[in-house]
Amino acid sequence: MNLFRNAVFAAAIAGLFAGLVMTAMQTFATVPLILQAETFEGAGMSGHHHGTATAATAGAQDEAAAAEDHDGGAWAPADGFERFAFTALANIVTGIGFALLLVAASEFAGGIAGWRQGVFWGFAGFAVFTLAPGLGLPPELPTMPTADLMDRQVWWIATVAATAAGLALIAFRGSVVFSLVGVALIVTPHLIGAPQPASHESPLPDGLHHQFVVAATVTSLIFWVLLGGMVGMVRQHLLATAGGPSKSFA
Repeated sequence: MNLFRNAVFAAAIAGLFAGLVMTAMQTFATVPLILQAETFEGAGMSGHHHGTATAATAGAQDEAAAAEDHDGGAWAPADGFERFAFTALANIVTGIGFALLLVAASEFAGGIAGWRQGVFWGFAGFAVFTLAPGLGLPPELPTMPTADLMDRQVWWIATVAATAAGLALIAFRGSVVFSLVGVALIVTPHLIGAPQPASHESPLPDGLHHQFVVAATVTSLIFWVLLGGMVGMVRQHLLATAGGPSKSFA
């Protein structure tokens, strides 16, 4: 019970903090680009939206919320405070979920010993959930054409799983053979290739999507670094409060 309680508490604190910071960054970095892109939805490509697995990466929750179906039948939060509140809630819930994954994975490796080591785990999370899948399926703006949703989700999940397994083999297995297998796992999804739309034509101005990809990627990187660092800090505090020599929640 102590293991579960400590893990949930560490994840809740880290996810809350990282989610709030992410929301603040998105307000100034990605939301203005999304709103700008939405003004072009009547110029064609109507019905295309950002609801893909790539939006499941940390730091892309506002992009997912901003790409709701604009055909008129689906409910969507109103612009302003309501949209901000739903984005913040989505970021916090997602942050807590990712923090739980981070805690669980790190405990199998002996636990995160402080915020510095947590930052490295954060970089790993960024590589797994944002960088690797983003190479094939970068964050998308409203009105952009997309491939089939199911195909994109399958490729995204497979890429995340392969990247996580590959990094684990490289980091925690000392042999050259395991490292080579890890590299092969990381590269394989990109050799197969991500699903692509039949056409890449879009009414968006040149450069807007590039700005969005850069902004979303940078905010996601900061999110993951903060999340890992906070998990390490809270974990270290909980172990110090317990007063025992244990280096693990277990």
